[in-house]
Amino acid sequence: MKKKKLVSILLVAVMTSAIILSGCGGSSGKKAVPAANSKEAAGSSESSGSGGEKNGEKVKITYAQWGNETETAATQKIADKFNSQQDKIEVEVVKIDHDTYVTKLNAMATAGELPDTGIMSEAGVLKFAENGLLADISDMYEAGEAKPLDYLTFKYEGAPVAYSAANEVLNLWYNKDLLKEVCEKQGLDINKLTPPAAADAAWDWNTFVKTAQMLTIDINGKNALDPSFDPNNVDIYGCTVNTLPWQLEVWALSNGGGYFSQDGKSCTIDDEATVDALQKIADLSSKYHCAPPVTSAANALESSLGSKKVVMATDGQWNVGTFLGPNADFEYGVGVLPYMKKPVTICTGGPNVVFSTTKHPAESMEWLKWYYQEENSWSLIEAGTWMPILDSWYTDPAKIDKWISNPNFPEKEMYKSAVVDYAKNHSVSTAWYYVNGTEEFNATLNSAFSGVWAGEQTMKEAIDENKEELLCIFEESNPK
Repeated sequence: MKKKKLVSILLVAVMTSAIILSGCGGSSGKKAVPAANSKEAAGSSESSGSGGEKNGEKVKITYAQWGNETETAATQKIADKFNSQQDKIEVEVVKIDHDTYVTKLNAMATAGELPDTGIMSEAGVLKFAENGLLADISDMYEAGEAKPLDYLTFKYEGAPVAYSAANEVLNLWYNKDLLKEVCEKQGLDINKLTPPAAADAAWDWNTFVKTAQMLTIDINGKNALDPSFDPNNVDIYGCTVNTLPWQLEVWALSNGGGYFSQDGKSCTIDDEATVDALQKIADLSSKYHCAPPVTSAANALESSLGSKKVVMATDGQWNVGTFLGPNADFEYGVGVLPYMKKPVTICTGGPNVVFSTTKHPAESMEWLKWYYQEENSWSLIEAGTWMPILDSWYTDPAKIDKWISNPNFPEKEMYKSAVVDYAKNHSVSTAWYYVNGTEEFNATLNSAFSGVWAGEQTMKEAIDENKEELLCIFEESNPK
């Protein structure tokens, strides 16, 4: 088998000097340290002499985050609000430079000097948990309380070890101005070619492809269904799909496959349904000519819809706040993703954690539980960058109305159906919520897919060629 050099960008490849991975399929030889029981740990901290509260002083805990001085000051301002609202806990925000964040956390872990709490990369959570560095946060919410959506929960050996601070899902976005222009010039019914906002009306894959072909126009005004269409001289493309490997898994899941089994115990990257789904994405450009050739892993909305040469594009909801709302000079709309066998989207969101080395797990959880309240991230939710994480914001009509009655968003009922309801009823966890080593796995996939995007290989050839390496990454990161 032709082997490609691994370029690992695993955020937590080296956790402590005691962790040494053996060859492919081997184990570190180190049993994962069970997460700390918060009640027991909380009890021991009271007698540790470092609590402070015992002497009438507040318990002091630290929260680590990356960001510039302005972002750190903003976070500290929120922490100061928490500090002023109760007399038990005082939170200090610790700034660590973004580019050295993980390196610094690794060094702090080795030295036994981790902060009490902090934000982490999605792909790094389970590696920390594997090495006993994250606390079990099962006690953060009591029965009956509004809590984060289950699919936003990072779990290690069945126990929750982190919740995402925000919810983000994938959707189909479109340039309404360009859609209207193409339909008028081609004499097409815009109502039939507008992406559906409801999952029960979602396009199947064949309908999506045909629609994209009808909206793909060459320089002579012919669409991609016309026998005279010139695929080498396209003026407007009907669609594009973001080809970041983690986003591409949504199509495998929709087709009944996936990169991994649902329990995270096996790698299914060569499953027939998975390969078929990924090949369908490649076919959009190579076979149907309704999507531009892939030139980079991330066909972000800025370079797709923003070019005003692409009508529809898939990407994350965060684009409302980072591009579409504040910067787009065109009217946009949002729909649910087309489906292959079943409607599905995937979610993600940067997690906050309680480090198991803290002497104050109960207080750390109390801080994060308060911090997770939507009012503390309302500016990001209002801008459209974040979505709420608590389940009540997807079920309570008053909260939903407060959230989506927003001039930064597209038409209200469209957004509720295509984003809020879709996220509530059709979202599943991205693989890094339950599988370790996804950063390296996806980096290898990205390299493997390059030959497919270039038209040099089929998806099956690319996956077969890299299967051994991908299985090795999975097995080393997820020893049985």
